[in-house]
Amino acid sequence: MDFDSEDLARLTTRVAGPVLVPGDERFAEETATWNRAHPHRPALAVGATCAADVQAAVRFAAEHELPVAVVATGHGAVVPADGAVLINVRRMDVVVVDAKRCTATVGAGTETQSLILEAAEDRLAPLTGSAPTLGVVGFTLAGGVSPVLGRRYGYAADHVHAVEIVTADGRLRRADAGHESDLFWAVRGGGGNFGVVTSLTVSLFPVTGFYGGGLIYSGDHVSEVVAAYRALVADPPEELSVSLALVRLTPGDGLVVHVRTAYAGPAEEGARLLAGLRDAAPALVDEVGQMPFTAATALHADPVAPEAVYELSANLSGFPAEAAEALLTAAGPDAGIPAGLVELRQLGGALAREAGTPRAAGHRDAAFQLLASATGGPGAAERFRPALHRVVDALAPWSAGHQQINFRGGYDVAPRTIAAAYPADTWARLTRIKQAYDPHNMFRVNHNIRPHR
Repeated sequence: MDFDSEDLARLTTRVAGPVLVPGDERFAEETATWNRAHPHRPALAVGATCAADVQAAVRFAAEHELPVAVVATGHGAVVPADGAVLINVRRMDVVVVDAKRCTATVGAGTETQSLILEAAEDRLAPLTGSAPTLGVVGFTLAGGVSPVLGRRYGYAADHVHAVEIVTADGRLRRADAGHESDLFWAVRGGGGNFGVVTSLTVSLFPVTGFYGGGLIYSGDHVSEVVAAYRALVADPPEELSVSLALVRLTPGDGLVVHVRTAYAGPAEEGARLLAGLRDAAPALVDEVGQMPFTAATALHADPVAPEAVYELSANLSGFPAEAAEALLTAAGPDAGIPAGLVELRQLGGALAREAGTPRAAGHRDAAFQLLASATGGPGAAERFRPALHRVVDALAPWSAGHQQINFRGGYDVAPRTIAAAYPADTWARLTRIKQAYDPHNMFRVNHNIRPHR
């Protein structure tokens, strides 16, 4: 799209950060995302440095009837921002900790490890994702399952105190329990469908460390390890979080089993709980021990360098012996799936309970979360789709009938599948609030909630 030079000049004077169009020297860098599976080709890129920059970009998009896409780190890039105004918020990365109130206010571009380190200065910890470079705001707005503290404290979105957000009319609004209550309800679980969040205030918790770490086994012992995992998660305390991953690092590599453990309690009890798992088979690597919370993002060994990731997921109602057998058949040593992983995370605990302040929560009844992912170059989606579907389809008899928004990936972003992530009454209310704040669906480059008609 060609913009009028005077329009661009006016926008440039209103924005402190860069304003770029295709062909500009820094355009590719400004529009790049961590997940390279869905490259963005926007009509315009704005590098926002503050809320006023975001307001100017949103108003420009409205004047030109263009959609708005937002990128911080790009882990959640699932829909190409083709023809959109892309707002890059990575420069908005200030973190302010209030130790007395046990909260942190984070800018839109804040990464997980930055928040963890700031909170640790006051012996506190946030609910964050597994990757150090994951964006805090995007993770939280879509629900946010912490692999270390989620079962103990619930979803990250359950613990949001306030949001500053630029809506489709270009207004900067504060939403909290006493202001813009419908908007506050909707953004905590509805993702980026209602505007561009410029800052977020979240709870911090009195946690300085945990007992746990990674256990890596040869694929030759996958049956024994899966059996031990099932025994461990049969009736665990809420302080314990354990995930199981079947990993192939490159095509043709043998299978390894990576079990990630975290117990937010005394080390002695953690060691007792994990004894059966550690005794199940000889570990190639055993990193289990007392860990500072600042090492939480090392637990899953998520890649830091950008790559193209293709994902399918499902929530499961349980993981009985028959499901374990189906998993081993579909993703075990002889399954022939591509480089990547098949992961099972236990949910339950506080994740299954309603939050103190009602929000747009997805379903809370699932016991496990299944993720099948593969890595490869851009454009490999169709090549990987059959293998990933085989894994998810094999576990279909134990499906809870819905998925977590944060793990949906880009294979299926149809309205009916997005709607299935929420209870029917929650979805209906979300669409009505969308109609009130974004009637023209400006914010649609995402897992989209369409306005009620």
